[in-house]
Amino acid sequence: MKQDFKDLRVVIIGGGPGGTACALAMRRKAEQLGRKVHITLIEGKQFIHEKHYNQCVGVLSPPLPELLENELGIPFPMQLCLVEIQGYVLHSSGEQIILQGAGDDSFAMRRVQFDQYMLNQVYKAGIEVFNARAVDLEFHTDRVIVYTESLPLEADVVVGAFGLDEGSAGLFARHTAYRPPHAMNSLVTKFDPQNDHDSNLEGYIHAFLISNPRIEFGAVTPKCTHCTINIAGDHVDTPLMDRFLSNEQVLQVLPELNGGNVQQNHDLIYFKGRFPRSLARNYYGDRYVMVGDAAGLVRAFKGKGVTTAVMTGIRAADTILNHGYSQKAFHDHYRTANHDIIQDLPYGHTMRFLTIMMSRIGFLNPVLRAARDCPDLESALFDAVSAHALYREVLSKSLRPTTILAILKAMLPGSNSRSTSKR
Repeated sequence: MKQDFKDLRVVIIGGGPGGTACALAMRRKAEQLGRKVHITLIEGKQFIHEKHYNQCVGVLSPPLPELLENELGIPFPMQLCLVEIQGYVLHSSGEQIILQGAGDDSFAMRRVQFDQYMLNQVYKAGIEVFNARAVDLEFHTDRVIVYTESLPLEADVVVGAFGLDEGSAGLFARHTAYRPPHAMNSLVTKFDPQNDHDSNLEGYIHAFLISNPRIEFGAVTPKCTHCTINIAGDHVDTPLMDRFLSNEQVLQVLPELNGGNVQQNHDLIYFKGRFPRSLARNYYGDRYVMVGDAAGLVRAFKGKGVTTAVMTGIRAADTILNHGYSQKAFHDHYRTANHDIIQDLPYGHTMRFLTIMMSRIGFLNPVLRAARDCPDLESALFDAVSAHALYREVLSKSLRPTTILAILKAMLPGSNSRSTSKR
């Protein structure tokens, strides 16, 4: 495929973290290389005034600040930080443990505000933004035509940064071999406790691995004046969220939820979303490449989606500028650059399967008890919940002889202590 490395036209579909990071990285790297690149970013949503609700919980963690500052040349928006996350409280059906890691530096933000911040940086960089939706595509030997609700756009290469938007995924599926990743459903709501102490939870995220077979995990995340509550599973729905909010462990964290019809009594609004749980098929080809959720390039079971979206957006920009936009270029360079994510997916899937099985049979209770006296297991649990380490490292720590011995001891009669780790 003939490629003109002098004058490059790039269209990016999607103005979330992956799309904006790709645009900013491409503009910055092109200037460093002395390349002429015309970038157009297509985004149909309006983030300003928070007109759209984003189902992402909005916990931003390392190495995101370094990626923004070092790779994109923009400051991390500390002014948007609502709560600095102090750690995690992991709940099973009968136990709980407090998990903390050194140098965590994670922050809870309103995701729509972060998206608006990133889009503002795109405007400041002089990158063209189309407030419209892509409605069709044409792939030719010398160009791609992206049809929008207003004007058609021509490009040498198109970047898919549309998350799990079914309409955009369908466009690529009709014209290429791309197939979107398998996804898990999630339900999210916002709760405003009257008690200020309950509202910030002292900066701790509460994660729940309970025995309900339809809920893979749930969480309560502090957002300063309110809490974000979410559950995830293949078939979560409104009645299931009601049951989760009435769960004993959840009520211990947010006792004000107790009583009657939870959704009606507390004026809760539920939002439904999805996130990937597999790698997309053919997420790159001649003149197209996917980043972030659209590619399924996230950490299995615990997404860390914003960070990986930014990371893969930067890697896609680097590949296009330095190696081209053929299928071979993406295979040799983009796929290789994301090897750290891809090679960890099987370990993440294994961790997900084991966690689901252990929560259903009550085996997580002795695991949490054992972790209080076993530093390796406690560290593995923190890394699994926070997504600060690769899952192969988590499994390696979990399968050490000392760890297994600690779990076996915790299964013995008389080891049912309900104490938690020190803060």
